[in-house]
Amino acid sequence: MTRYVFRTLATMALALVAALGWSALALPLPWMIGPLLATAFVSIAGLPVSSPIPLRNMAQWLIATSLGLYFTPAMTQLLLPLWWMVLLAIAWALVLGLGLGWFLHRFGLPGLEGTARARRATSYFSGTIGGASEMTLLSEREGARSDLVAGAHSLRMLVVTVCIPFGFTWAGLHGMDATVPGMREVRWPELAVLLGASGLGCLVIRALGWVNPWFIGALGTTMALSASGIQLSAMPPELSSAAQLVIGISLGIRFRREFLGQAPRWIAVAVLGTVLSIAVSVGFSWTMVQLTGLNLGTLILGTAPGGIAEMAITAKVLQLGVPLVTAFQVCRLIAVLLIVAPLYRWLYRHEISA
Repeated sequence: MTRYVFRTLATMALALVAALGWSALALPLPWMIGPLLATAFVSIAGLPVSSPIPLRNMAQWLIATSLGLYFTPAMTQLLLPLWWMVLLAIAWALVLGLGLGWFLHRFGLPGLEGTARARRATSYFSGTIGGASEMTLLSEREGARSDLVAGAHSLRMLVVTVCIPFGFTWAGLHGMDATVPGMREVRWPELAVLLGASGLGCLVIRALGWVNPWFIGALGTTMALSASGIQLSAMPPELSSAAQLVIGISLGIRFRREFLGQAPRWIAVAVLGTVLSIAVSVGFSWTMVQLTGLNLGTLILGTAPGGIAEMAITAKVLQLGVPLVTAFQVCRLIAVLLIVAPLYRWLYRHEISA
């Protein structure tokens, strides 16, 4: 136990140094990308790193609470007419996942062992644009190689989280569609009430067995309060930065030396496929811009094949339509979780029954 605590503290210290160094160099998203890359490099080198699950849950809770503050009554009214865009983004995510799954099946699986059913399930669930843990669990039920599925999703998250902020910085896509939370003043007693309410929302969602309770529960509760005009307190920037640091660590520690040596071709194809999926998502977002006139950066983050927390954090830091990005990503996650398994059984029913 003492060794685990020391390893966790050492990991946090490394992440903090990386974040401060990243910030000093004026690089994008220093409190998330700096810790992510530093932790990943150390983990791949074989050095012991750790990030307790309760810390990750707490970070998601804090980030989701801060994001919910953006859903003021005025902002909610602006979002309602865009319901058709949310549906279009969900359809796009499913199409993109199918394309990425085909790419992985065609170019990543040759040379790897497994039955035809296992290989199909592995490539399909590796390509789906959903949460890593949820997709890995669904793939296990279909007989897939869960290690390859988890690895593909971890790589996708890493590539998207690093490439998009750097791309936005290079292209100057920031501060062009600014939205601010309804309350901008930190009031500590009210903040305690707000965190207590959002924390209760997390526990309710967890008790119901829903996906990602520490994010969805806190976000839903804070959104409901903000949309009702109840403005308690802003989120201190220090708490948001600490939460980003923990999320960066939790992404970085997924990368181990053993995995990199097991399936180098699969890894290379997964990285290439993710880069291609980012490129076509940018094209899709540009098309939506022509139809709506909305900000390109906002739509890229809303439709990008990344995670909710990471894309919403990017939107918040770069001031690119936090409510719209969050709404796109949350609705997409829920829809994908409900659809991908039945869609898999329908599309590949002949291979599954063979």
